[in-house]
Amino acid sequence: MLTVRAPATSANLGSGFDVFGLALDAPADVVRVERADETTIEVSGAGSQYIPEDPTQNTAGVVAAELDAPARICIDKGVRPASGLGSSAASAAAAAVALSELYDRGLTREELVHVAAEGEAVVSGAAHADNVAPAILGGFTIARDDGVTQVDASLPLVACLPDLVVSTRDARKVVPETVSMSEMVDTVGSAATLTVGMTRNDPELVGRGLEEAVVTPARADLITGYDAATTAASEAGATGVTVSGAGPGVLAICRSPDDRRAVASAMLDAFESHGVDARAYQTSIGQGAQIFR
Repeated sequence: MLTVRAPATSANLGSGFDVFGLALDAPADVVRVERADETTIEVSGAGSQYIPEDPTQNTAGVVAAELDAPARICIDKGVRPASGLGSSAASAAAAAVALSELYDRGLTREELVHVAAEGEAVVSGAAHADNVAPAILGGFTIARDDGVTQVDASLPLVACLPDLVVSTRDARKVVPETVSMSEMVDTVGSAATLTVGMTRNDPELVGRGLEEAVVTPARADLITGYDAATTAASEAGATGVTVSGAGPGVLAICRSPDDRRAVASAMLDAFESHGVDARAYQTSIGQGAQIFR
């Protein structure tokens, strides 16, 4: 038996739609695998009742088929489904790393990103790598069709998860199909600023780089209390706030680890003022999937 921990992730980061992603230090999924004649799946933990155990409908089961690595797969969910924190990606990433190791497939972490992305397609409808890349590689990642670039960034964060459900498919439906030239220029500027900020571990630059006026506002409308939470986080010291992935999770960049408590508290109070319960993770940019024997 082999065990792998894969972290929650935040994708898009405002200006990097379907491209940017980062690993969070917490929460995480833990996946245990054991060789078997055919793949079976057991799921426990946060929101497990909503996750299919049919291997053809589960991200980890699809990964097992992609690797031709049948196994008994036990998934302990630390990342709630439909959270915007890469729940399905965490399971797919952990399964890819675990099964490749278990069956000695000899694949690199970069190659496993593509395998895990095929598992993601079961949930999102397309093989996007923006969540699975940081879940496997850690840090800040830029996922393109021609490969993944990874940066070992280190920044304090708050990931606030309101007790709302926004499906990835629904969140994709509200994304505008066209943008103006001025919107494109602004987004490119933000993306470049964020990338430089990650290479410098500069929370001010990263916070500015989250700014984006096309996808984020459309998805923010699906999250009750979002505007209040972002305002509260900024007033409490966050350098930037955005929707995490498809939502409803909300990500805030902090200047120092000591700022996280105030930012988390402010966001929780803001959601509560709109009648929404929430949970806040005082976290940071973290490592990718870790193997435990």
